[in-house]
Amino acid sequence: MGHLKICLTACFFCRFFCSRFVRPQKIFFTVFPGSFIVNSSGTGAVYCFLASHYLVKKSKGVQFREGPVTSQQPLNDQLYIMAKFIFVTGGVTSSLGKGIIAASLAKLLQARGLRVTIQKFDPYINVDPGTLNPYEHGECYVTEDGAETDLDLGHYERFLNIHTSQANNVTTGRIYQTVINKERAGDFLGKTVQVVPHITDEIKRRMLLLGADDTYDIILTEIGGTVGDIESLPFIEAVRQLQWELPEEDVMVVHLTLIPYLKAAKELKTKPTQHSVKMLSENGVHPDIIVCRTEEPLNNDIKRKIALFCNVKQEAVIEAMDAATIYEVPLLMLREKLDLICLRKMKITGYGEPNLDKWKVFLDKLKYPRSKVTVGLIGKYIELQDAYKSILESFIHAGAINEVKVQVVNVHSEFITKENVAEKLDGLDGLLVAPGFGHRGIEGKIVAVQYAREKGLPFFGICLGMQMAVIEFARNVLGLKDAHSTEMDQTTTHAVINMMEEQKKITMKGGTMRLGAYPCEIKEGSLAQHIYGETLITERHRHRYEFNDEYLTQFELNGMVASGRNPETGLVEIIEIPGHPFFIGVQYHPELKSTVERPAPLFVGFIDAAKKYNDTKGSMKTSSLKDALT
Repeated sequence: MGHLKICLTACFFCRFFCSRFVRPQKIFFTVFPGSFIVNSSGTGAVYCFLASHYLVKKSKGVQFREGPVTSQQPLNDQLYIMAKFIFVTGGVTSSLGKGIIAASLAKLLQARGLRVTIQKFDPYINVDPGTLNPYEHGECYVTEDGAETDLDLGHYERFLNIHTSQANNVTTGRIYQTVINKERAGDFLGKTVQVVPHITDEIKRRMLLLGADDTYDIILTEIGGTVGDIESLPFIEAVRQLQWELPEEDVMVVHLTLIPYLKAAKELKTKPTQHSVKMLSENGVHPDIIVCRTEEPLNNDIKRKIALFCNVKQEAVIEAMDAATIYEVPLLMLREKLDLICLRKMKITGYGEPNLDKWKVFLDKLKYPRSKVTVGLIGKYIELQDAYKSILESFIHAGAINEVKVQVVNVHSEFITKENVAEKLDGLDGLLVAPGFGHRGIEGKIVAVQYAREKGLPFFGICLGMQMAVIEFARNVLGLKDAHSTEMDQTTTHAVINMMEEQKKITMKGGTMRLGAYPCEIKEGSLAQHIYGETLITERHRHRYEFNDEYLTQFELNGMVASGRNPETGLVEIIEIPGHPFFIGVQYHPELKSTVERPAPLFVGFIDAAKKYNDTKGSMKTSSLKDALT
């Protein structure tokens, strides 16, 4: 009883204190005679400053936990939850853009001053996308901490200008692997391990993990796949359980569907959306907001019909028209008041007007460029644009900064030969040789590099592209005709690219490469130093092979220098040719850190060089025309 009196006194004090010093949406107190109730937007634990205790909110009342507070003190073996959760699901068909909608909503909430992150739950059984063929699932996006993740995490980082981590991407494979490992360790005490509750409990644990401290106010969770897929059922069930377990204002569901337009009938059809929501509801999950992808505007009658049959308010039926660029979507969602509906549902107050000034400046430059450059993307997965998603988005960011439209011409490296290279690369202002694995298309990349080096065409090589530049230089400048990488030719007598020592004993493929952010020390006065404006940087990596240091002296004596190296291992990170207008190759992946607000410096420098090359070509044509006329 003594503790209760102290706590009640503290609550009255904190009510006064928090109303002046704590954001209104974070904590507020209500005290009734003879008892007390603590309300918190984050739920979980509210710290009572005077009593030095946590007041723990439960779904049915309040528990007062006696004793000193310890960090993340467990309640019924569960984590304290200090954030609110928005789940984004999809229906009717895949590839509707759940990731873009989630990122756009998160951007709007962030612009209003809330701390936001996004996580992606993928239903496939691979432990991570690291071993997936790019044709299967697009590019593999690597985070700062070295996690190989879904490409949607790239959208999250580009929109929010934050770093994600391993915790932001979870697959069915990782869930099952964790549960099976626990079973083998005897953690379930001999019980029968089942999808419910053991698999769904692990899914929920990971869904709530990022909300276990006070880092974020809101966590958005994108559920991969389409409602009705057998693979995604455990994730939908986990969401259903969380809707029941957490306070009503702490969880909401946004469902993205398609409203097809039948040209023959000149009519929008809502039936696919009705069936999608019906299927979701049959699984016990009831959406709070329905976002409708559409080619034609939705009138009020259509919205009213969807609201009636899908059991949501009419204002919660959101029109998502096709946009010219994904970077317009946040503004379209702002116009539809998607963020405001979410804030009201979650009972969050005290937010400001969205600050999107930088975003609008970027969009203005993107939509109204002053000139155009044409860049060749040399790769072997060009049939699927998602295979090079981060590179293409980096071109957009760099183009906006340089106020030019970057037209990307895809050139399949498998079909480039010495005989046709001039024809295939004609008219380009710059050449980027993309990353990849395996021997297919390698010789075409080497031929393209030679063309760029000899013609003075701005060149940029990333990872494998940098290695191809090294091989080309070794063959055609150093005279080492059979120079190669041991990845493609283990019998070569001049392995200018070799497997890293620590990789030689590794047999498992998944998650075993040199992954994540590593430091790079840049030479003073180099092109790289001019581009970055500093001599110590960190960039993300994904590779097993490296430049062979035994050949470094030969290279530097003949004009190719190592301008960036890892300060701890000496591994060559950057190569460049000082006598060339712009020739640079990097072992890392700069495209992975490019965002709207912080474009990758190397891409900005490359597009600037392409712009100058284009201007030079234009001047030469004008001069030639004048000479012909005179």
